Amino acid sequence: MTHANRLSWKDVRDEIHDAILAGRYGPGDRLPRDADIAVEMNCARSTVQRAMQDLSDSGLVERRRKGGTRVRSEPVTRATLDIPITRREVEQKGGRYGHQLIRRTATDAPRSVLATFELTEPEPMLRVEALHLSDGRPYILEDRWISLRTAPEIRDVDLSAQSANEWLVLNKPYNRCDLRFYAISADPQTAELLQTDTGAALFVIERTTWIDAAPITTVKAITTPGYQLLTQS
Repeated sequence: MTHANRLSWKDVRDEIHDAILAGRYGPGDRLPRDADIAVEMNCARSTVQRAMQDLSDSGLVERRRKGGTRVRSEPVTRATLDIPITRREVEQKGGRYGHQLIRRTATDAPRSVLATFELTEPEPMLRVEALHLSDGRPYILEDRWISLRTAPEIRDVDLSAQSANEWLVLNKPYNRCDLRFYAISADPQTAELLQTDTGAALFVIERTTWIDAAPITTVKAITTPGYQLLTQS
């Protein structure tokens, strides 16, 4: 079916999802190439890729590099997590949001960040360290690296007025997101910033996003004691 108006990635996802549920594609069947679906639905190839990634994350299809996309023979259910805008998260919990920019630095990324981004060559990036607040108290401490190749516009953004988290969610869509969750003990500097005790157990969320093979951002978000993460499906 050819569409007169451009579809969003969610529209494309829903059409493919409905086609699978209707039996047009059965378990194990190979789906058309992303480029062919983009032509059929009159949308950008990146839109199809984002839709397919969501279907893959939900466990309905399986994508393999150079192997195409197939309907899973035994679909699985996976927890998915949209990247939240921290301001909205605080406000939805009834809190008053605040934000403090600690430091922003344009510099070459260290090897550890290049490895996270799966890069082999150095490139300039923006490092942003910031503290999110709820009712005037620390909520999340954020240490973020942003690719200036993928997001050059952020050079001109006042990150003391708008958090890098919010700007990126609103302006830089991604089609791949890696997540890690773990706990650390607060070192003296982190404890001071989060107004907690040295050695306190802290929950950490690490997120890295890409658009195709191009890295967008990687962030280490250290949450204050008592933070709760809710994911729904």
